[in-house]
Amino acid sequence: MCAELVERRLAAILAADVVGYSRLLEANEEETLNALRQHRRELFDPAVATHGGHIIKVMGDGFLVEFGSVLSAARCAVEIQRGMLERNIGIPADRHFAFRIGLNLGDIVFDEDDFHGDGINVAVRLQALAAPGGIACSAAVRHEVANKLGLGFADQGAMTVKNISRPVHVYFADWGNAPSSEEIPLTAGGHTRAPFNKPSVAVLPFANISNDPEQDFFSDGITEDLITDLSNVSGLFVLSRNTVFTWKGRSENLQRIAAELGVAYIVEGSVRKAANHVRINAELIEAASDGHVWAARYDRDLTDIFEMQDEIVKAIVGQLKVKLLPEEKRAIEQAPTESVEAYTHFLRGREYYHIASRSNHLMARRSFARAIELDPGYARAYAGIAVCDARLRSQFGAEIPVEDILANTATALVIDPNLAEAYAAKGFALAVAGNRTEAVSAFEQALSLDANCHEANRYYAEFCVTDGQFELAATHFQRAMEIKPADYGAPIMLVNVLRSLGQIDKASSYARIALKRAEEELRLHPENANVACLGATALAFLGVRDTALEWLARSLATDPDDINIQYNAACTYALLGEIDRAIDLLEVWMPQVGIEMRLWFKNDSDLDPIRGHPRYLKLVSLSE
Repeated sequence: MCAELVERRLAAILAADVVGYSRLLEANEEETLNALRQHRRELFDPAVATHGGHIIKVMGDGFLVEFGSVLSAARCAVEIQRGMLERNIGIPADRHFAFRIGLNLGDIVFDEDDFHGDGINVAVRLQALAAPGGIACSAAVRHEVANKLGLGFADQGAMTVKNISRPVHVYFADWGNAPSSEEIPLTAGGHTRAPFNKPSVAVLPFANISNDPEQDFFSDGITEDLITDLSNVSGLFVLSRNTVFTWKGRSENLQRIAAELGVAYIVEGSVRKAANHVRINAELIEAASDGHVWAARYDRDLTDIFEMQDEIVKAIVGQLKVKLLPEEKRAIEQAPTESVEAYTHFLRGREYYHIASRSNHLMARRSFARAIELDPGYARAYAGIAVCDARLRSQFGAEIPVEDILANTATALVIDPNLAEAYAAKGFALAVAGNRTEAVSAFEQALSLDANCHEANRYYAEFCVTDGQFELAATHFQRAMEIKPADYGAPIMLVNVLRSLGQIDKASSYARIALKRAEEELRLHPENANVACLGATALAFLGVRDTALEWLARSLATDPDDINIQYNAACTYALLGEIDRAIDLLEVWMPQVGIEMRLWFKNDSDLDPIRGHPRYLKLVSLSE
């Protein structure tokens, strides 16, 4: 290093980044990039210039800004955060932009075209500790600002942060953004922001370390139950399943995950299941220090699984010094079923249902039925059977009386009157029966009980397509794909809906997202003919003809007799301009399906290229 090329100066440093930027990009890359450019052009850059700052580095969604004055840096940070709060008004929560900001006073060392120094490193670490929409600052900044700007400061004490040898004394600035007890705002990720007066926890999906990779369904079930039990504790703030499962299988730094999710603590672990034995490793980690607060290993018989879950929940609650109310203790100790075997069959049934083929629906139905045999009071298993039967009747022409389907939803609701999944299944069954007014009522009841119910959003979205309500369908398909990242069907159907709305650019963006999910699903489940066929429609829409035909051939070779795959093959051929091949398949498909699929056929934009053909018009008359 040459001395004459080195410049060192004391400066106030502002580090900022966008919360959940990768998720926003994945949802809609073009819209996200345009929004970030607009926020920079209209708010961020002008605020920096007004307060005498200088942007010294841009890292995609991250910024480092130098100021000559700590007060100027603090004023700029507050202006940006207040401005973003206003700019998010009227925008759906899942599309909100929010910055985390860290402020520090320290040396910057400039070396030719680069710069470094602990001053910058500390600012970046502070930014990672800030809540979405929040400002974290060092003791030096707190001292300089004092009471000059009318800000409050919450003392977080000395924290050990990565790559900084000494503890950093951290303060959170209160610029008037603290939520009231009546309303807690949403983060940019669409999940509820953690309140300041409760420990905030994210339970990451427990890893399956069994020799059998197909045991994923079991480790996922344990994760979901831990989330549910912890959510019943009023003294804790716990992120929902749909938020944390976006991190399944990702091996990123826990501090980064916690910062992205806006929580103070992470729970992670692993599950090994072999025959009638199960081992669970669980640990509670403080995000700021990346330090273990608690860890334990449980080696038990499978029959003790619910007891192990109770022990883990109570250990976490105890470590966080949260008092359990009597009714909360009872809720935690209440098992979802009296039978561990029934629980295992239910989880297996959900895994089968994930692959939308006739054979998988039948296997899922058998698993749910077996769960009910083992525990006749298992409400979710009755709802599972109802959904399988409704899908088998609607898409595959199975002769299952609607009365039988509705009887299962009624039984589920007698056992658990607040089960959103059961109302979603009821809505689906009523739609299949042609009782559309009552179907809407059931879907809305499901969403009022649990707005994050994947089944309610997905089935209602499909219903809205058959009803020609494309805007509402788009809303619920988007929600379904956010709630369940493994749902490859929702984004592909969203492409269809956006095309019906004339939003071709958006449809293209979601087609690319759909293909990413389809490729991942095929990697995990190469036998899934349905995803290959749906992916072929997305490829055909994007004009990738040869690859679309390859995916379609793969699908038809895997399950040539599945009539749902034949329908999607017809859609692919229509998009590729092979009109006769498309209609040949539709003429075989039409007599075999129920009323819901016939309504879908009439509103499916995949078939727009063939609508004027006389053979298509004849099919329309047959569908009525």
